[in-house]
Amino acid sequence: MAKRPKTSEAQIIEQYRIALNNAENQPQIATTMAEFGYDSEEIAKGKQIWQNANNAYNLNKTEDDETNLAHSNFINKKTEVEGFYNLHRKKAKVIFRNDSITLEKLGIKGSIPQAHVKWIEVVKKFYAITTSDTEIQTKLARLKITPEELNNANTLVGDLETARSEYMREKGESQDATQAKDAALAEIDDWMSEFYAVAKIALEDNIQLLEALGKTIKN
Repeated sequence: MAKRPKTSEAQIIEQYRIALNNAENQPQIATTMAEFGYDSEEIAKGKQIWQNANNAYNLNKTEDDETNLAHSNFINKKTEVEGFYNLHRKKAKVIFRNDSITLEKLGIKGSIPQAHVKWIEVVKKFYAITTSDTEIQTKLARLKITPEELNNANTLVGDLETARSEYMREKGESQDATQAKDAALAEIDDWMSEFYAVAKIALEDNIQLLEALGKTIKN
């Protein structure tokens, strides 16, 4: 498998497009390359391989953009939930500071977990209890935590889980698209490597025609 130069993927794809276009449409190049096995039929094969690589590259870009958007949405929602939860937790710890049973019930003893999965578990537990236990709600009201506020926060937790699911789905699709793109680029890299090697031989007496293929080939 050919090793692609240290050039951006977009640049190399454009370089290959120029090379194939000129190999097909520049009469002198087309005639000479045909004598070395790169006739219109063979160039058409190369253009199809290029098209596959270009499509895979564009799809990967789209999937990456969608992943970034989903990640941003997830982070924004998590930040919003954290704001509600941290304040509610702080108030609840004050109200129930002498009630270890309720502290345990609400899952607010000790420190807040850092890992997302464990963190969301304690957040869900807190709001599942506070939105369903009227006695706890009455006590929380002392520090201006209303049932409506708790229900709103609980809804946001659901939205956060949905956002994370969407982000994980987009991330998986992006990873699949990256693998497909890498495979497609490897295929066109390999095809073009031989193409350029032949072109160097076929057009060795005319360096300008070599450069018309979009690449300066050193002797």
